[in-house]
Amino acid sequence: MYFPLKDKTDIFRLGVAISNNPAGLFIAQPDPIRGSYSIDPAVYKDTDGTHYMYFGGLWGGQLQRYRDNRALECAYLPSGDESALPSRVVRLSDDMLGFAEEPRPVFLLNKDGSRMKAGQTERRFFEASWMHWYNDKYYFSYSTGDTHLLCYAIGDNPYGPFTYQGVILTPVVGWTTHHSIVEFKGKWYLFHHDCIPSGGRTWLRSLKVVELEYNQDGTIKTINGGGQL
Repeated sequence: MYFPLKDKTDIFRLGVAISNNPAGLFIAQPDPIRGSYSIDPAVYKDTDGTHYMYFGGLWGGQLQRYRDNRALECAYLPSGDESALPSRVVRLSDDMLGFAEEPRPVFLLNKDGSRMKAGQTERRFFEASWMHWYNDKYYFSYSTGDTHLLCYAIGDNPYGPFTYQGVILTPVVGWTTHHSIVEFKGKWYLFHHDCIPSGGRTWLRSLKVVELEYNQDGTIKTINGGGQL
C-alpha cells in the first residue's frame, strides 16, 4: 500500500506498507521511498509485468516546489500560456519498495501536438493520476482540481506523452473527484468521490461507482456527475 506522508520539514514524501492480506494489517517501512515527493501515488502493472507509479499534485500537493526532481528554494506555479506542471511517472524496483530510476514528467498534449498550458484549467493536470490499459493503448486519467473535472489522455507507452481526449466525469457534489478505473468480469467501472452519500459534507469524500463505457473509436463516454461548476 502506497501513501503520502509529511516529514519533519512539512514536505510530502511517499511511503509504502506491506501486508499478507489486502485488508491489512499493513506494516509501514521505516523510511519513505528514497527520491519520492508530492502526493496521490497510483501503481500500474504493465502487460510485461513491470510496475510503474504515477504521482503528484498541485497547490497542497507541492509539485510547484520541484523541478527536475529537485526541491526549489522558492516554489513556482506556471500560469497562462506557460507549460502546465506535469504529474510524474517512475518505474518501481523489482521488490516494489523503491524507485528503479528517477521520476519522469508525464507530458500532456493538445490534439494539435502542443504542450498543455497552465491556463487550460479545464483540461490540465492537477492531481489524482490513474493509468489503465485498453485496446492496446495507455489511458492516463486525472483530476483538473479547481475546475472539478475528471479528464483523460491516451498514449502508446506508460511514459507518454499522452494526447488529451476529453472528460470522463463532469463535476460532482464536492470539490474533489479523485478516482480509479478497473475492469471486472468484462465490464469497466469508474470509482470516484462524491459527497451526496455524506449529505454534502465535502471533507468525508464518500465513494460512488458507475459503469464506464467506450465508443467504437476507443474514446470514453462522458458521465454526468450531477454537480455544478
